[in-house]
Amino acid sequence: MSPVFSCSLRAAVLAAMSMACLSATAQIKVGINLSTTGPAAAIGSSSKNAILLWPKEIAGKKVEYILLDDATDPGNAVKNVRKLIAEEKVDIIIGPNTTPNALALLDVVAENETPLLALAASASIVEPMDAKRAWVFKMPQNDTHMTTILTQHMADHGIKTVAFIGFADAYGEGWWREFSKLAELRHITIVANERFARTDTSVTGQVLKMMSARPDAVLIAGSGTPAVLPQRTLIERGYKSQIYQTHGIASLEFLKLGGKDVEGTLFPTGPAVVARQLPEKNPVRKVSVDFAQKYETAYGPGTVTQFAGDAWGAYMLMANAIPLALKVAQPGTKAFRQALRNALENTKELVVPQGVITMSPTDHVGLDQRSRVMGKIQAGKFVYAYGG
Repeated sequence: MSPVFSCSLRAAVLAAMSMACLSATAQIKVGINLSTTGPAAAIGSSSKNAILLWPKEIAGKKVEYILLDDATDPGNAVKNVRKLIAEEKVDIIIGPNTTPNALALLDVVAENETPLLALAASASIVEPMDAKRAWVFKMPQNDTHMTTILTQHMADHGIKTVAFIGFADAYGEGWWREFSKLAELRHITIVANERFARTDTSVTGQVLKMMSARPDAVLIAGSGTPAVLPQRTLIERGYKSQIYQTHGIASLEFLKLGGKDVEGTLFPTGPAVVARQLPEKNPVRKVSVDFAQKYETAYGPGTVTQFAGDAWGAYMLMANAIPLALKVAQPGTKAFRQALRNALENTKELVVPQGVITMSPTDHVGLDQRSRVMGKIQAGKFVYAYGG
């Protein structure tokens, strides 16, 4: 064997050994994009608190979490995720918290073939399923899950007429679409349909229109602290009947800002928010309570929110899929991202704090009726009210 060939062979062997070593020790990189400032800060901060409790190792692999703030701006969300993919070479993206930001990321993650676990609510993030959405999964319940139990509660309690006011974006439109459909099926008449922006400082005009229709109840389809504004205005204008909100309000900041004006509010919510009050027969009670204990040990009694529960569920879903993906490829590779996407899509009967997840190629949420109950704001706290 010639010296040149021998040296070349030795170099090739050493290179192969080096690559094998790197593959064996490669850590998993998780990119996280949240709204920890801006109008959705109350949501993003709660998600962040749960993420800070995530274990730093999954399936024997070290995990690096890289967290960025999009300031509740879709443009920032796109910049952040492009950076996480191009510069940090992440294997998966967690977030964002808001529907407009999540929709803005569909092209980015599809182009780069990187799975996304969204922490925003609207079904439009994952429906209708197409080549872009094939890379996207979603933790919060679809609007239809929440609207079903909400309209059932209305029908069971004699509500015949409802005024609707929602965000002037995809979140509000998604809720309007599902609520108007189910309200008709339950013979509930919608007497007003209004919109407001997350950054509005007044909704007096919309509220006066709604009150002039004399509805039995009002549904506010907003999330985070901006959802307080319509309710406070209704109370200030003397509205005395029932006010409903959506699962997007379940944060401590909403309670603090709303104060006495949000007392008695009814809202659909994930089981984690009222974990200890769930009926013993509830199939997710144990997992929900375990999460609540972990979270409250870190942040204090009564601190669990819808968004913290969703974020912990994202960890559980990811941790369930990663061992399967590792059988196919190593982190940092296109093959690993594809295998991780496939593993997420094949999740079966995984119990998380907010429900039981069974994914499929056409369902990238995977939750059913076990994912929601009705809650109520009572004495400044979220309490269990109905269902489950």
